[in-house]
Amino acid sequence: MKNIYLDNAATTPLHPEAFEAMKPFLLEKFGNPSSIHSFGRETRAALDESRDVIAKLLGAHPSEIYLTSSGTEATNFGLKGVSSKLKREGRNHVITSKAEHHATLETCEFLKELGFHVTHLDVDSYGMINPEDVQIAITPETGLISLMLVNNEVGTINPISEIAAIAKENHIIFHTDAVQAFGKIPVNVVELGVDLLSLSAHKIYGPKGIGVLYVRQGIEIEKLMHGGGQERGRRAGTENVAYAVGFAKAAELIVNSRENEMKRLSNLKSSLKIMLEDKFDFLLFNGHPTECLPNILSFSFDSRKFVIDGESLLINLDLAGIAVSSGSACTSGSVKPSHVLLAMGRDEETAKATIRFSFGRTTTFNDIEYVLEVLEGIVKRIGKTIS
Repeated sequence: MKNIYLDNAATTPLHPEAFEAMKPFLLEKFGNPSSIHSFGRETRAALDESRDVIAKLLGAHPSEIYLTSSGTEATNFGLKGVSSKLKREGRNHVITSKAEHHATLETCEFLKELGFHVTHLDVDSYGMINPEDVQIAITPETGLISLMLVNNEVGTINPISEIAAIAKENHIIFHTDAVQAFGKIPVNVVELGVDLLSLSAHKIYGPKGIGVLYVRQGIEIEKLMHGGGQERGRRAGTENVAYAVGFAKAAELIVNSRENEMKRLSNLKSSLKIMLEDKFDFLLFNGHPTECLPNILSFSFDSRKFVIDGESLLINLDLAGIAVSSGSACTSGSVKPSHVLLAMGRDEETAKATIRFSFGRTTTFNDIEYVLEVLEGIVKRIGKTIS
């Protein structure tokens, strides 16, 4: 039996070159980068170089890059970090969308406990945010907007630079979650016009356990962690040098190979979509047809035409050695309908019967041919056409 991994939007395997870059800092080069002796200076140099690399790839200054433990922490750091000043100024209104990652949605729920009001914008049937809706939602109290660059479930790319311009005109701090976007499309903080931006290494073949928050110079942000002076006094705690080195190496590798690799993955996605349309006439494809990532293909079985249990579908694919996602959250042993798909207008049963294929650097055409063959057999066995 083959083992095929098609869940790269959830996480990616560590790139061998990133691992090799990390190894010396896991074994021989162990100094604390805050120490002034040679051991510390050695790791401090590696940490600074890693920050420089990431900053350059983002079009940022190294002093604007804060290392965190994850993309989720980066988003928490950014949104919570600016909230105190905004509240003091009476700007206690936040705008986000119904299709955001839970890191953003849950942080916004927390801000409500601090006295903030939150507007959750609708998305269209592709999962895209309309800049006009952002403009309409702005009030004199609006101090913060947080909208994702790319939707992690369906791959739709939002018009973030246009929305950021609206935020700037209204003197509103703008944050974007770029975790799923970085390495797949160009991500430049100056061109996007954002004030805050979140990244995560494990989505780009880097190590799990490290992320980045970009904070534009001039943006006041509260400390996330109290203690020492690390991360310019805003996130105390000894830095994870090995992971920073791995993140920088993985980022460099994926950005340098992005153009050719995304063309390859786009061809795989197009081929699979055509084959799926040929095999099944009861599928609904999720996400924008053109403004989307080339490595994510999400589709649902239309509950008006075909009945299939989404959880059984995933389990059967897993038993066949194929790792995919439903694009929904699994809790307590049951598949819940994705909040993203519901926001896009899918009914609950259709949303539950969803597969998200997300391709990566090891995915081949033979893989998708095999997956389609297996999928066809499973669908025939456990699904039922509505007559």
